[in-house]
Amino acid sequence: MAALGSPLRTLRGLLRELRHASGRAGRPYRRTPAYRHVVATFRAHRVTSEKLCRAQQELHFQAATYLCLLRSVREHAALHQEYHGKGERSPEEIAGLVGFRLPQQPGGKG
Repeated sequence: MAALGSPLRTLRGLLRELRHASGRAGRPYRRTPAYRHVVATFRAHRVTSEKLCRAQQELHFQAATYLCLLRSVREHAALHQEYHGKGERSPEEIAGLVGFRLPQQPGGKG
């Protein structure tokens, strides 16, 4: 299994992805319920000198998995936007894209 890295790095990555996601909505990302939930969960499960959180690794793994999901969804949307087809094209357009010309029909039809 790959190393998870530090929980702080995972938290920063999650907040970055939330900022990207809420940028489309037009609201400040710090006012979203998702932001408040992520920050509260990370604060509640941090390791202190008074107690040891046994589920810290599990929660860190879940947070890293969620970060991977958010990042992958954003990157998929960007790729889909860039490479998605623009609809059906005419044969003349397709021939022009690959550098060919369609033959002219006799009688001025083409």
